[in-house]
Amino acid sequence: MDSFKDIIETSLRDRSNFNRIWFGGDHSTPPPFSYQVNFPRLELVLRGTYINEIEDQDHGISTVNILQGDALYVPPNCWNKPHWQESCLVLSLLFGRRQLGFSLVGKKKGQEGFTDVRKHSVPTRTGHAIDHILEAINALARETNKQPMDEHLLLALLHYCSSILDQPSNATHNRGEDLYQGICIYIQENFHRSITRSNIANRFNISPNHLSRMFRKQGHMTLADYISWVRIDRAKFMLKRYDFRLAEVATRCGFQDVNYFFRVFKAKTGVTPSEYRANSHIGV
Repeated sequence: MDSFKDIIETSLRDRSNFNRIWFGGDHSTPPPFSYQVNFPRLELVLRGTYINEIEDQDHGISTVNILQGDALYVPPNCWNKPHWQESCLVLSLLFGRRQLGFSLVGKKKGQEGFTDVRKHSVPTRTGHAIDHILEAINALARETNKQPMDEHLLLALLHYCSSILDQPSNATHNRGEDLYQGICIYIQENFHRSITRSNIANRFNISPNHLSRMFRKQGHMTLADYISWVRIDRAKFMLKRYDFRLAEVATRCGFQDVNYFFRVFKAKTGVTPSEYRANSHIGV
């Protein structure tokens, strides 16, 4: 989409460096409703103040003001929690396994909802330089001294993303596949929230019936099964990584009924959440 390429190119042209680069972490237990997924994300503040809770290596969880010209990089399985209290315009780049997602979100202080929401996705290149750039940034995120390497790597990443948008895929362009992958990324980001067929369809401007048909055709499973798969996969991560009570794991993964969570988890994995956690702790 031309608008996303223009935004990236304008960002690169208007500054030769970032004002400040923030990094998400995962040493501290994330607060409820944090964004935490298994792929890296880069968020650029184009306008205003983007308030977030993130992990500070020295002071634990901190609430920070990420300002225009700043960037936030969140490595895989690390987290951030936006507050959306102030007016801002944020461009997010989501580096999924099969898709590179772009999301532009605007927020006005004191108003419900978001004022400018645009999404786009393109197939991810594998076996290219972008893999190594991301690998280097993820490794750097674990180090104490990140400057000036962080800036060089993020600028290189933005240049590469611009080149991906500039060069159409050699494969036959399939808008249905791109839309499907974009919706998958959206579900992976928002599994902890109340997501339904209707609100996903509204978010992507398609009918609920078309959404259901797309998942049966593209994903070889129903939309409901895909949402359950994402939530159970994240529950498995939380059971291994944190000492949350089982009811909290259920809530953090989008299950409002803990008994339903137990039934779905057992059906999908063959064991109860408690058994899975015990087996994980003994290395099974």
